[in-house]
Amino acid sequence: MIDAETAGQRLDNFLLTRLKGVPRSHVYRLIRSGQVRVNSGRAAAHHRLQSGDKVRIPPVRLAEAVPAPTTPGGLDWLEQRIVFEDARLLVLDKPAGMAVHGGSGVGLGCIEALRSLRPDAKTLELVHRLDRATSGCLLVAKKRSTLRTLHALLRVGAIEKRYLALLKGDWQHGRHRVDAPLERIEGSHAERVRVAESGKAATSEFRLIESFGIASFVEVSIDTGRTHQIRVHAAHVGHPVAGDERYGDAAFNAALARFGLRRMFLHAHVVAFQWPDTDAEFEISVPLPEDLKDVLEALNENSSAPKDRGPRRAKSRRPRSGAGP
Repeated sequence: MIDAETAGQRLDNFLLTRLKGVPRSHVYRLIRSGQVRVNSGRAAAHHRLQSGDKVRIPPVRLAEAVPAPTTPGGLDWLEQRIVFEDARLLVLDKPAGMAVHGGSGVGLGCIEALRSLRPDAKTLELVHRLDRATSGCLLVAKKRSTLRTLHALLRVGAIEKRYLALLKGDWQHGRHRVDAPLERIEGSHAERVRVAESGKAATSEFRLIESFGIASFVEVSIDTGRTHQIRVHAAHVGHPVAGDERYGDAAFNAALARFGLRRMFLHAHVVAFQWPDTDAEFEISVPLPEDLKDVLEALNENSSAPKDRGPRRAKSRRPRSGAGP
């Protein structure tokens, strides 16, 4: 029977959580064939479960559990990257190069690793996603109710998300808002997005922190969370993100490699919102990683651009008083 905490979850996600080891294709086949019943009737994969619903799951053979692969030192390194945790929310400082979840060609993502690290946790679900090459703040819900609350805030743009990025060229736009709808490009080998009038609404606001002539260090605030949003918007205005191999400039990326850049310069820096039930403010900041700081230092040493055009570093902040339950 569905309890209040599970209420609101899609049927397919409910089954995938409880039938670990069963291929996704088989789970969807069970739903389509009507072998899964909700209150004795058939239900679609997108059906939202309600408190008190009775879900009948046919006998299925679960694959033998395979331990999630870990580094030789286990998952202690991941524990050190948890920057905040309370009864309903966990915030991970996601490392660049690690996908948020496993999938095709990815054996272990952040969420699988966290579940391995917290085997007794009833719920650990991604609130949002970050590109594999992006580092920084990643929210993980520890309760279904928390997930629903934060998803509702995301839908109305009530979660503030700020990123730090290095862009190509000398940014001359000041504080500039890009309002350009985005759509996925169908049929492309790798996932790609483009600006298109027929796309979904997407807005990003860029603010210059410091210019080095060849590149500009900026803070980006987003009201929406479309796939590759900052990367596509930055390229759209002629200032692609440094190290971006998909939407960036190959010659610029090669030039930045001489300053020590070895990956995309995009970091999820700040996440802030207000809990609807208590009006308590939650804000957390993850500082720029050392490898990206080193790139800025190298650019600064070799740049003749004017200095002190803005704050160079954003300091790490703990959640404000009243954050969490």
